[in-house]
Amino acid sequence: MSGPKNHREAAGEPPYTRGIYPEMYRKRLWTMRQYAGYASAAQSNIRYHKLLEAGQTGLSVAFDLPTQIGYDSDHQLAEGEVGKVGVAIDSMADMERLFDGIPLDRVSTSMTINATAATLLAMYIAVAGKQGISRDRLRGTVQNDILKEYIARGTYIFPPAPSMRLVIDIMRYCHDHVPRWNTISISGYHIREAGSTAMHEIAFTLANGIAYVEAAIKAGLDVDDFAPRLSFFFNAHLNLFEEVAKFRAARRLWCRIMRDRFGARNPKSWLLRFHTQTAGSSLTAQQPDVNVVRTTLEALAAVLGGTQSLHTNSRDEALGLPTEDSVRLALRTQQVIGYESGVTEEPDPLGGSYYVEKLTDDLEREAMEEIERIDEMGGAVAAIEKRYFQDVIARSAYRYELDIESNRRVVVGVNKFTENGGEVPEILRVPVQAEHEQVARLNELRSNRDNSLVRGRLDKLKVAAQKDGEPLMEPIIEAVEAYATVGEISNALREIWGEYRGTG
Repeated sequence: MSGPKNHREAAGEPPYTRGIYPEMYRKRLWTMRQYAGYASAAQSNIRYHKLLEAGQTGLSVAFDLPTQIGYDSDHQLAEGEVGKVGVAIDSMADMERLFDGIPLDRVSTSMTINATAATLLAMYIAVAGKQGISRDRLRGTVQNDILKEYIARGTYIFPPAPSMRLVIDIMRYCHDHVPRWNTISISGYHIREAGSTAMHEIAFTLANGIAYVEAAIKAGLDVDDFAPRLSFFFNAHLNLFEEVAKFRAARRLWCRIMRDRFGARNPKSWLLRFHTQTAGSSLTAQQPDVNVVRTTLEALAAVLGGTQSLHTNSRDEALGLPTEDSVRLALRTQQVIGYESGVTEEPDPLGGSYYVEKLTDDLEREAMEEIERIDEMGGAVAAIEKRYFQDVIARSAYRYELDIESNRRVVVGVNKFTENGGEVPEILRVPVQAEHEQVARLNELRSNRDNSLVRGRLDKLKVAAQKDGEPLMEPIIEAVEAYATVGEISNALREIWGEYRGTG
């Protein structure tokens, strides 16, 4: 599957090595989408308004851990985690607060949510309905990538089969009702954060993508009906030239996979459109101001590699949630690259470089060999069940840490050019009171809603979940419109499908 030297191809031409659009950033810059959310919906709403006023061009919602794994804020397992790594969303009432004063037909919203993706998307659709906005006008992305949760993150709820059913149901529903929505963001970011190499980030991510395409086709969907709304999410790490080559190789591979393996006829089905986030794992608690330099290099790699949207990490994220000032600086980093650096004047400005072309070819060949190895195991789901992905990543992460400890790899401020003491920057901390207030709002909601209506709609959802192939999005939307909570909807599905406990 290795191709010819592609530096003579123009951007916008298959296999899209040089970019998916002919003009790339000369026509329009990437979406500057800073990932944000903490404490309550009301507090996060204030942050969103400030980011939009500062020039951000899209919203990206971070949810807290209880929301991610389907527990309400008053569940015993949620104690101490409410609002800590993202915003707490228990019900549609919280979603209404989150987007208060933000017309949902005028922004593109990305929601980083997986196991409970159907429920949070249902809430977003329902809030838009209350704003008088039809579903076909909504733009955005829901991550909805459950396979990488089994591989690298662990915020899954259900076993793989029903989880995949929810993923495909979102694809089907959005094709019919929310056509401008990206139904999945197939994520290599967390695979790389867990310790993989650049090559394995490509291979494992595209192998997961193949699994989703196969599952959708098996469910009766035509590849060209859903493939144009697939998107990807990659990491931008510190090796600038390798990262640029990684993005180029991934585009080339995905085009050939969709066109040659799956027979997609629509050229839009061949496009690998992706969001990028700079590498959280590269940030250091020591000398945190140096993280600005790291993030700038990583953001530059993403832009040189042709990303469609970008989040730049803040300098203080190795210490805690980013402060408003550090978030603003992170956004300004993107704006300087976009408006002052000149790198946007030519698509794929590093294309034709002997080194970058060789790296691109090598990464493409090695990643394809790895994908073929995964195919021989029975595909991504089988490889996950055999712990192949997990073991490869663990070995890679171990080697990386050994290199740092032995000084074979230099990390400025950690194992070289160290300093004693130094000023500790301001750290944003979520007060305990925020959790108490969220629980109080939840109790008030349960007291004031029509609980008989909630029970009826949850029962309807359970009946649908028991029947293979029965659509689930509409019953979930009906449940959230009655103000059923994330935990109640997740528990209804737990009753039918059980929970996944993992292996080994």
